Amino acid sequence: MVTTSASGILLVDKPTGITSHDVVSRTRKALNMRKVGHAGTLDPMATGLLVLGVGPATRLLTFIVGLDKTYEATIRLGVSTDSDDADGEVIQTTDASALGLEEITAGISELTGDISQVPSKVSAIKVNGRRAYDRVRAGEEITLSPRPVTVSRFDVTSMRTGETVVEVGVVVDCSSGTYVRALARDLGERLGVGGHLTTLRRTRIGPFVVDGAPGADDLVDVTLIDAPTAAAKVLGRVDVDADEARDLRDGKRIVGAADRLTSTQAAAVDPDGALIGIVEARGKDMKSAMNMPTGSNA
Repeated sequence: MVTTSASGILLVDKPTGITSHDVVSRTRKALNMRKVGHAGTLDPMATGLLVLGVGPATRLLTFIVGLDKTYEATIRLGVSTDSDDADGEVIQTTDASALGLEEITAGISELTGDISQVPSKVSAIKVNGRRAYDRVRAGEEITLSPRPVTVSRFDVTSMRTGETVVEVGVVVDCSSGTYVRALARDLGERLGVGGHLTTLRRTRIGPFVVDGAPGADDLVDVTLIDAPTAAAKVLGRVDVDADEARDLRDGKRIVGAADRLTSTQAAAVDPDGALIGIVEARGKDMKSAMNMPTGSNA
């Protein structure tokens, strides 16, 4: 049972048709907790994994939001929309029925690896202080700059040819900030037929997966991943003794302790199993990069 003093990470399987903020609102109501946030939105059309922070553990979201992600998606080749997904208006149709798997995989290979991607115009990116989608819906013409992203996997899982379109199921592993909608658009452009996204499901964020996560309507009797466990899954763990824990909370360095870290940052856990905070190397020393409030690991 989650209490009003709880702190941890909650994995939720978002359904289609609602926003990520809707899921946060439902979670606040179901858990009777005001302090709930999320690590990365999903469009209303999309389903799948939302990582929520509850209570003081919302501080951990900043270390989660930039993690790599996995998506399962369906791309419709032969139809372009103004939003690059099924929620937009059709702006062009081209017969794509002659496309074969070899051509499609060749186009996909050009969109795999370290690439430069122009985000969808109907996105949450800010342009001069306003969201791009707000400017587009207000009738403005905007130009978004390309951004470097990494697509480490872009594999075809299914293919179905219709009268004039081709439906391609794909799985994508990508860096944070990658727009799968833009991959669908760009694949269609490379093949000369246009394309857009018809389904999108996020199945992984870093070490967290959607399997077993409750839906947005099943949030009453949920179990949180406690803050120490969640932080260690993301960053790795370093155990500190009581004196070191006190010094870290006071902003002091642990002299000569940097070699105890296996990466640039780690979750510092005290002898009682409480998460002290996130530590990092400073030269040969270890220093706190972010402290958790005392008693926040209930």
